Amino acid sequence: MSSGGFRDYFKVLGVERQATPDEIKRAFRKLARKYHPDVNPGDLNSESKFKEISEAYEVLSDSDKRSRYEKFGQYWNQVGGMGTKGDAGAAFDVDFGRYGNFDDFINDLLGRFGGVKGAGGFASGFPGGAGFQNNSDIPINLDAEVAVKISFSEAFYGAERTLSVNDERVKVLIPKGVKPGSRLRLKGKGNIQPGTGRRGDLYLNLDVKAHSIWRFEGDQLRADLPVALDELALGGKVTAMTPDGEAEIVIPARTQPGKSLRLKGKGWPLANKGRGDLILNLIVQPPAQWSSEELRLLQELQQIRSYSPRKEWLISARL
Repeated sequence: MSSGGFRDYFKVLGVERQATPDEIKRAFRKLARKYHPDVNPGDLNSESKFKEISEAYEVLSDSDKRSRYEKFGQYWNQVGGMGTKGDAGAAFDVDFGRYGNFDDFINDLLGRFGGVKGAGGFASGFPGGAGFQNNSDIPINLDAEVAVKISFSEAFYGAERTLSVNDERVKVLIPKGVKPGSRLRLKGKGNIQPGTGRRGDLYLNLDVKAHSIWRFEGDQLRADLPVALDELALGGKVTAMTPDGEAEIVIPARTQPGKSLRLKGKGWPLANKGRGDLILNLIVQPPAQWSSEELRLLQELQQIRSYSPRKEWLISARL
């Protein structure tokens, strides 16, 4: 309890011991309106009384706690219940400022003490999925979420999708530059609380389908660019694909395999506008089949090659 000594919770709420859950709820609502701190600013007695009736309602609105209370009296919370004394009172440190009005607060508190411990379930379809539905008359959390899979192209350029929420067609604008794990919030499109019309928010958890070429690395976009051995050795212009289309890039002469070229501002769209960089890793791609002339030239290269590619490796590999 929030303070020492035994409290008769039925007397605190002014109800008979045979009171139904609805009668207990009505009694609590009436007293909560009377003693709410916002109605009695600066009145410590009202604040104390409010915590007392909240504590009583928490116990009597829960069938398991009420049963133990009726059976064990002042020792109810020591029999598989809330734990040590003081646990119940700790639950009543309420941030009143986060509620838009008094009705919002009362409905939330009723749900928190007497409802289910979670939002109602929902089914989803994207696009055109099923609507959302509640499993409780008074859900605590009206927010809902759904996983949405989009293509790499939709993530890069942005897209517009339509989904169905509670029989309502909702257009969703996916901004360009979203990444896997991005979360979009649709305010006021979540679960609906029956009887009050209150509605939570809908959160879309975006899953971007992997691309066969492009991959993320922070704000950068990376890809492996296949090149020939002579293009690395001699350098020159080669045609590469970027998210904006084909582009000519320059490979410096004597470039080592595995080196990277950075194209500034050609990568992934950024949230603060602009673009990240595009990084192209140069990977030597041998032909599937050598021509006879290529083989002849390679044999000549073998005869005149001035270095051993494994010299340092052989030294370092010794145990």
